[in-house]
Amino acid sequence: MKILSIDSSGLTASCAITEDDAVLAEYTVSYKKTHSETLMPMIETICSMTDTDIAGIDALAVANGPGSFTGLRIGSATAKGIAGAAGKPVIPVPTVDALAMNLWGCEDLVVPLMDARRNETYSGIYTFEDGRLKIIRSQNAGPVDDVIDELNDLGRKAVFLGDGVPVFRERIEEKLKVSHCYAPSSHNRQRSACVGVLAAQYYREGREISAALQSPEYLRMSQAERERMEKDNDRL
Repeated sequence: MKILSIDSSGLTASCAITEDDAVLAEYTVSYKKTHSETLMPMIETICSMTDTDIAGIDALAVANGPGSFTGLRIGSATAKGIAGAAGKPVIPVPTVDALAMNLWGCEDLVVPLMDARRNETYSGIYTFEDGRLKIIRSQNAGPVDDVIDELNDLGRKAVFLGDGVPVFRERIEEKLKVSHCYAPSSHNRQRSACVGVLAAQYYREGREISAALQSPEYLRMSQAERERMEKDNDRL
């Protein structure tokens, strides 16, 4: 099965082509330019380098949230547009689950942290059993202290990764009582190949959807929505 996967949920833009047990190509950039500028040229490049025609792709996979509202919209619209034009299904993959796949096989608790702004993080707690990702705390938005408290209760060594690590590291060091460490730079950001690996599993489970039904999962309101609600409440 050949999957074109996309992740533009955070600071990193990434796309990959995976086929069965092989990563044919992966293109990842985490440097200044916006995803709207980089994503389509990146996809065109990996398709050209691997002689891949979109008609030969079985499905499009996308990191479906949570994450940057703008980044998620760009990734979702890109996957939706390509899949719709080619008549292919879309496989939505939870962003934090895919981020945890960077540390496949780790025996410790895997704790992705994405910076959600407003002193909150998009996070989850995972482990691996028999080569499969096991969700201990599903992806959610909330204060990092909630994550730290649960890790203290679980009492197991934890490995942190994600762009939220530098934001919350001081707080982690202050409050976390269990042994812990941080993933190296080669494994601490989003990778579309990880999205593709989970997508293949979800496809086998029948979790693909039509392009028309694809939409991001934000987990919380955008800043504009919050401000509008606050204004409406002030008028009451």
